[in-house]
Amino acid sequence: MQLPSALPLPSADELLDGAVVVSLPMRVRFRGITEREVLLLRGPAGWGEFGPFPEYGDDEAAHWLQSAIEAAWQGHPAPRRSRIAVNATVPAIGPERVPGVLTRFPGARTAKVKVAETGQDLAQDVARVRAVREHVPHVRIDANGGWSVDAAVRALTAFTADGPLEYAEQPCATVPELVEVRRRLPGVRIAADESIRRAEDPLRVVRAGGADVAVVKVSPLGGVRRLVALADELAGHGVEVVVSSALDSAVGIATGLAAAAALPDLPYACGLGTGGFFEADVAPALHMSDGALDVVAVEPEPERLDALRADPDRVEWWCERVRRCRTVLAGRGL
Repeated sequence: MQLPSALPLPSADELLDGAVVVSLPMRVRFRGITEREVLLLRGPAGWGEFGPFPEYGDDEAAHWLQSAIEAAWQGHPAPRRSRIAVNATVPAIGPERVPGVLTRFPGARTAKVKVAETGQDLAQDVARVRAVREHVPHVRIDANGGWSVDAAVRALTAFTADGPLEYAEQPCATVPELVEVRRRLPGVRIAADESIRRAEDPLRVVRAGGADVAVVKVSPLGGVRRLVALADELAGHGVEVVVSSALDSAVGIATGLAAAAALPDLPYACGLGTGGFFEADVAPALHMSDGALDVVAVEPEPERLDALRADPDRVEWWCERVRRCRTVLAGRGL
């Protein structure tokens, strides 16, 4: 899937003119981190976010830069809807903390529960999922590829003993494993995340029969327009999509909302309510009501940018990363 660039690729100096690197403190550990660093670009169309995780190589991270450039230099496509239903996200916490986390998602009728955390066992996962079921009618789980096939079958059988799951997201790491889990548990819908956003061929898992649902994120796919194009291809295979966050700042969340708003169909609540995991952000938190967020543009506040600015050595690290990733994009003819 390759879309032509609508604008010439900005130079490195243009990209970094006015760029700001921020470090956002988190309320709970998520993905093993307590501080989320991102670089924000400012262009003629607004703000874009470049925040690939540190372990990602330049080839993969370049997609995130392409997404940031699209947002800041080209802007978003026309929306089809003005409000987006979002799910609550429950980290790998004890069941006693579940009610407190859910209060950050007022009106949410769907929750995604993190499971298969290193150092935890199935009994802890079952207790967490059971606690979530007491508060919301629709539950989905996300294992981030943490199980073997046998472990996934055991876990999903245990979860569904208490009621159906909306779907199980990335129960195993590889496409053949997802295919096998789906074969052995035909009553459980399987969603692919890493097998799409970190794959050279995002459709491979679908062609192999390893997914009923695709969890898609704007930045890893290279922008809103590429996400919409992929969703159209997935629909041709009978696979529906859920737009999710990559632990984004308010700027990235606004881009995710723009993507969800541009899709022809949006049957599931989206994973775009993660702003509540930050103690501070670059703009006021988007107000969630009745389980949904408004599709709005976000303008970072200067005083927040100053307060959250990363250390100088981290700023230089991120700026150098932008330069390298721009070189990658130029080599791809973008």
